[in-house]
Amino acid sequence: MAEKALSKSALSVLKGVAHPPSVNPNLKQIKRRNLSVSDYIEGILAGDRTILGRSITLVESNLFKHIEQAQRIIEGCLPHAGKSIRIGITGVPGVGKSSFIESIGTYLTSSGNKLAVLAIDPSSERSKGSILGDKTRMVTLSAQPEAFIRPSPAAGTLGGVARKTRESILLCEAAGYDIIFVETVGVGQSETAVHSMVDFFLLLMLSGAGDELQGIKRGIMEMADMLVITKADGSNIETARHAAAEYSSALHMFPASDSGWKPIVLICSAQYNTGMEQIWEQILEYKKYTTSNGFFESQRKKQALYWMHETIRENLITNFYGNSKIRKRLDKLNDNVLNNRMSSFIAAQQILEFYFAKK
Repeated sequence: MAEKALSKSALSVLKGVAHPPSVNPNLKQIKRRNLSVSDYIEGILAGDRTILGRSITLVESNLFKHIEQAQRIIEGCLPHAGKSIRIGITGVPGVGKSSFIESIGTYLTSSGNKLAVLAIDPSSERSKGSILGDKTRMVTLSAQPEAFIRPSPAAGTLGGVARKTRESILLCEAAGYDIIFVETVGVGQSETAVHSMVDFFLLLMLSGAGDELQGIKRGIMEMADMLVITKADGSNIETARHAAAEYSSALHMFPASDSGWKPIVLICSAQYNTGMEQIWEQILEYKKYTTSNGFFESQRKKQALYWMHETIRENLITNFYGNSKIRKRLDKLNDNVLNNRMSSFIAAQQILEFYFAKK
């Protein structure tokens, strides 16, 4: 009776689509070999992109065992780092950062350079996840053996720059990449984060998007060593030239930079690969100029100190919130603050006094 009733029911379960056979029947037999610190260092110095990628994964990990291993790898690679030019690339969403990087990156690799692109993808505030799709947007460049593209999640860090980007730069330099691009999420007040880890700061801008000088904060323009108007092709060429003239006039009103370099404004088209050679020539001119006056080296030393103090601050925060006694005490203070039994400032003072007393 039950079978008869089931046959008359509108509900039924389909068998579904059969799973296709594996392309590689031996896939299950392949195991990732555990590498020692010396294996990682040797692989990086040999230019092995797979090992470089695995090393950056360790650097980005928050697991204590990975952090310890990553620091030993960085220490071993440090004497071989520092021989590149580090370029930060930023701009408003939709300006064409990925297209620009692919165009100029292809130009650079075809000229005999080795390029590493550390592309920072925005992370969801809700799920904390990222798409990490830069390799799909840079199809031509990602196929070049001289290029290494590494998308990383911003994970809510300052200016959209991943927490361990600077360490990743050092590993890429040790692997022999003489040009490092750091692509940031977009324009904002916290873009000082990427500015504090690169030698040259490149700002991409759109033309014909309203009042040219209202499209960006003055602070970002003051940090820029070059402004590039993108998508200067077809009927937009004249508009791009007009925008470049306006930005050039605006830059003259800013005080001189510490490097003594006067930022310039150029136009380009990633679609037609125009303007890339001129942009690169100006970047090389900047390096030559700042090397001769000593700014290039002194700036790198200042950046190293800055990131030492940033790491101290970050580790203190991690240690504070990772303390079980602190978390337990914080729960009580949270309740007091939420129920207006204690001010936020007094609660903060109490928990800090408790934390340092335990030290």
